[in-house]
Amino acid sequence: MIAIARRLAGHLARGVVMILVVATISFFIVRSIPGDPVAAHTQKLIEQGMSPEAAEQATRVLYGFQPKGSLWAQYGDYISGLFTFDLGQSVTHAGAPVTDVLAEAAKWTVLPVLAGTLLSFLVGIIMGVYAAIKRSGKLGDVLAISGSLLHGVPQYVLGLLLGAIFATLIPILPSDGPVDILFEPGFNAGYIGSLAEHAVLPVATYALSAYGGWILAMKSSVVTVLGDDFILAAELRGMKRSIIFRYIARNAILPLFTILALSLGLLLGGAVFIERIFNYPGLGKLLLDSITMRDYALMGGAFLLITVAIIVANILADLFYSVIDPRVRSGEEVSA
Repeated sequence: MIAIARRLAGHLARGVVMILVVATISFFIVRSIPGDPVAAHTQKLIEQGMSPEAAEQATRVLYGFQPKGSLWAQYGDYISGLFTFDLGQSVTHAGAPVTDVLAEAAKWTVLPVLAGTLLSFLVGIIMGVYAAIKRSGKLGDVLAISGSLLHGVPQYVLGLLLGAIFATLIPILPSDGPVDILFEPGFNAGYIGSLAEHAVLPVATYALSAYGGWILAMKSSVVTVLGDDFILAAELRGMKRSIIFRYIARNAILPLFTILALSLGLLLGGAVFIERIFNYPGLGKLLLDSITMRDYALMGGAFLLITVAIIVANILADLFYSVIDPRVRSGEEVSA
């Protein structure tokens, strides 16, 4: 337990450092854009009749740091604002706080990403076990080929294909927006049904794009486990195939839990193409729109949120692996 707490403290310390590094990079990217958007915005407000002091304060609220003073003074003001979750205001969302805009978009990304990733993980590991056990037969070849083909197709190509087939050629599913505007938002059957219907294509795209990787990784892991001594000992003792199958799956799946946690964090940033194709108002589309509209405060906040998600996923993956793998736990206890 002490070893796990020590490891958690180390991860948290490194995570804070990485977050500060990303925030620093975001700040200086905004300041290095040709034309200095911060100074240009201040000057624009002055030309509209604001006093210089009021224009500087309005710009500070918008971008999250004070435009007056040295670059390092502005940087210190920006970093201090992070500790109070002050990321500025979005120019493309009527001056709404960046944190509120990100929170609203996150809910449209987290649920489809989570559903698609977990679905592909469950199906992929089951098919991966069969692909490894039946690798010398036709079933193993078919599963391995399906995994290789899907693993090699980019997400946006899968999204375009699914949209073209099920929304255009065979129009049985919607492909534009997260919900039908005809339904009143709330906990009612029509609204929930519309949400589920609009989520089918994005979730299917996430699931199919990740399925190939899971089945190939699980097959490789199972093949490695099949050569371990405890499997041979179980077979010599005459254990049932179902019990041996359970041993194989339990040991082969351990390395994949780390990949699962990391993939959840990475998919928050990788949702750009899928959300753009299906017009889903999530973090990916928000990030792309902020770049297109030169909404620098929102752009920096989106980059920061995606970085935090990846760091948290990394920490959870390492801690979870320490809990579920007795070999890691015993090593920590010995070192402690």
